Amino acid sequence: MTTLRQLFLNHNAQTTHFPLLLEFESARGVYIYDKQGKPYLDLISGIGVSNIGHSHPRVIEAITQQAEKYMHLMVYGEYIQAPQVKFAEKLASLLPLQLQCTYFVNSGSEAIEGALKLAKRYTGRSNIIACKNSYHGSTHGALSVMGNEVYKQAYRPLLPGIQFIDFNDAAHLEQITTETACVLIETIQGEAGIRVPDVAYMQALRQRCTHTGTLLILDEIQVAMGRTGKMFAFEHFGIVPDILVLAKALGGGMPIGAFVSSAQIMDSLRENPILGHITTFGGHPVCCAAGLAGLEVLFSENLIEQVKQKEALMRALLVHPAIREVRGKGLIMAIELKNFEFNKKVIDRCIENGVITDWFLHCTNSMRLAPPLIITHDELTMACNVILEALDYYS
Repeated sequence: MTTLRQLFLNHNAQTTHFPLLLEFESARGVYIYDKQGKPYLDLISGIGVSNIGHSHPRVIEAITQQAEKYMHLMVYGEYIQAPQVKFAEKLASLLPLQLQCTYFVNSGSEAIEGALKLAKRYTGRSNIIACKNSYHGSTHGALSVMGNEVYKQAYRPLLPGIQFIDFNDAAHLEQITTETACVLIETIQGEAGIRVPDVAYMQALRQRCTHTGTLLILDEIQVAMGRTGKMFAFEHFGIVPDILVLAKALGGGMPIGAFVSSAQIMDSLRENPILGHITTFGGHPVCCAAGLAGLEVLFSENLIEQVKQKEALMRALLVHPAIREVRGKGLIMAIELKNFEFNKKVIDRCIENGVITDWFLHCTNSMRLAPPLIITHDELTMACNVILEALDYYS
């Protein structure tokens, strides 16, 4: 009899020659369970998605209730659908007055595409600035603004007019001019190995964009929704973007993305041409219902307020001669080790011992830590001990 593993290898497109090939049956809270019932603590939240854990009861309830009413009705933007409206209203209540208009899409990559189009349409300019070692997704536009040639070279030609600057280097901000449509930057760089910029740099970036009439787009696909200890990571820096990009944890475990701006900027997609950005499934009512429920969980369970203390616990525990640096903000962190080979061995041993972690595309010698915000202190302690044991084993 053909196994599910073999069917996966035969019929599901593969992204590497070495998939993990873990086969899971269920997930609940911070744990994923295999066929034998073995629990694995998900220390990366499915790459930043499961901020409130897996299969939260309130999200399941919201999904069920909405699916019983209706699912897809029409392409985005035509019908008044309560889940979309309520979700957008809730986001607006949490965001500054400059960010009150949301366009829901299907994913982070699509949100980046929409944000880039919006910036070009509103400013009438075509030049875009992004950062070296950035990651914004894998579609052609998002790939064009990725700051790592390794992942781009096979797909050229890509978008023209893209310029790259060093992240967190104020000297490069002079390259932003009145010809620049937008600067697209991760508020905290993710795939570069969790790089947190200086407050002064972010404020200088905001000032330069304002001075040149350039739109500032902040990619918070990985770092929003409470992960850094604030609802949105830009709140740490005393600035407000012109366009905010969200995804991953936005849907409470369901697929959804969004780009958010002012009504004035967003209105430019209405004309010349009309339907300036279109999506069939964007803002799917079930996903919006799930996302709204996920937001309510963040606040009703006071999860964001607990992040700083949990970060402090992890930093206190993660001390080892093999650890060169621990970087991060809140519950998104990177452990820097000597090289990829050592890092991969440690990651694999952690997985064998029931703790799932990973590495970064642009920083392969660093281990990714981004647990669900619901994780307890005891669970964090256990996970850190598994990491330390793996470091001991290979040191």
